[in-house]
Amino acid sequence: MHKGKYGLAVLAMLLIFASGCSGQKSDSGQQAAGGAGQEMSNGGTNQGTADGGASGGQQNAAAGGTDTSGGAGGTSEGAGGGADGSPGAGTSGNTGGSQNGDGAGATSPDTGSGLPAPSANVLRQLQSMTLDEKLGEMIVAGMDGNTPTSRTKTMIQQQHVGGVIFYKNNVTDPKGLAAYVNQLKAWNRDNPSALFLSVDEEGGTVSRLPGLEKFPDAWDVGKTKDTGYAADMGGFLGAASSAMGMNVDYAPVLDINSNPNNPVIGVRSFGATSDLVSQMGLPVMKGIQAQGVISVVKHFPGHGDTSVDSHLDLPVVNKSLKQLQQFEWVPFADAIREGADAVMVAHILFPKIDPKYPASLSKTIITDELRGTLGFQGVVITDDLTMGAIGKHFGIGEAAVQSVKAGADIMLVAHGYDDVVTVIDALKKSISQGGISKKRIDESVTRILTLKEKYGLSDRKTVQTPNLTSLNAEIRKAIGAH
Repeated sequence: MHKGKYGLAVLAMLLIFASGCSGQKSDSGQQAAGGAGQEMSNGGTNQGTADGGASGGQQNAAAGGTDTSGGAGGTSEGAGGGADGSPGAGTSGNTGGSQNGDGAGATSPDTGSGLPAPSANVLRQLQSMTLDEKLGEMIVAGMDGNTPTSRTKTMIQQQHVGGVIFYKNNVTDPKGLAAYVNQLKAWNRDNPSALFLSVDEEGGTVSRLPGLEKFPDAWDVGKTKDTGYAADMGGFLGAASSAMGMNVDYAPVLDINSNPNNPVIGVRSFGATSDLVSQMGLPVMKGIQAQGVISVVKHFPGHGDTSVDSHLDLPVVNKSLKQLQQFEWVPFADAIREGADAVMVAHILFPKIDPKYPASLSKTIITDELRGTLGFQGVVITDDLTMGAIGKHFGIGEAAVQSVKAGADIMLVAHGYDDVVTVIDALKKSISQGGISKKRIDESVTRILTLKEKYGLSDRKTVQTPNLTSLNAEIRKAIGAH
């Protein structure tokens, strides 16, 4: 079995985590933090057809990862980092800003298995935030153009969005992307927390970041059954994302490609069995995490047996709860046990479980099953609410309100500045009418701030234009060995 250097980096990261590191101080209170913690950052997604889906270009988001705050002993450059300054894929070292267990056991909503208990810093920050800031924190929004615009500035500074997603039309080259990211960071510095800077970088068919060697599809990685190779691919994805300023990667896909007529998953899946998808998908997740990048596993409860593309309309899967638990949910359950921090929930109707709402809006699926049965209490993000599966059946405001009632923490609004306003207005109206409690909002914002703090996100460190020469050489070498 291939034991690549990126697989070893993952092992080193896990050993560091197990030894009791408590996380970095982040910009979850960024005005006061003064940049004390080291930033860990990553990527965006693609305009047009994200997720390899049909027209409308929707994207998938959420986040997951293990704590990479390894202290001064962490590798600062990483495997593959060369004298040319190109990034490697080793574990990033934390040179300061340790929380020292600050606030452990504080009274607050329990964030559950994927995240540590909220620190005193997070709880103080939560108490200082206005309702507008809290609601903005729960949105990851899309942007127009490949340079920052006044509409984007307004969205960040007035709507206080918690993150953005990069699509293909937002990306030119590594230099342009770095400049874009740095401007967004500058605009966000007076907000309560650092931005999620996210990208759909799965490798293969769904690849958004510029200047990279072409990655194999997940299906080709899965066929090797080489977990070391999968860990290397995850390390490469994380290193590339981090080098270009991204701190969230919507990968890996944990859907099982069990339906040959599936129009949207296909080669994006690692295989047609639950065992193979778990075997190969989890090392990719950990490889991304080892680079200080939040991995979002997707698309719960499983998109592999659909025959309709949710970018266009609402898929319906007539499987029972027992069938899902024994097949589609296996890779997600394994990922949760192995430290997933974020899960993206799909727009799919499972009428035998919830006949009224798709998974992304279903309290039965998100709260009762994902959080309850599977024990996941990390960050839950919806698939893009501007997709046809939602737009043809629900208004975006209605969908946002229902997703929060169901237990989602972040709403992905990948297209349309006006849609962000609509979502915020709908949430405010529901709160004023008693449909959503402020306690429910605080639960989600606590999880989000805790995840940002765990990964040491900061808007105070600028992104340099990366030299990708050594990283691309390592990618070619790994692919060539298979």
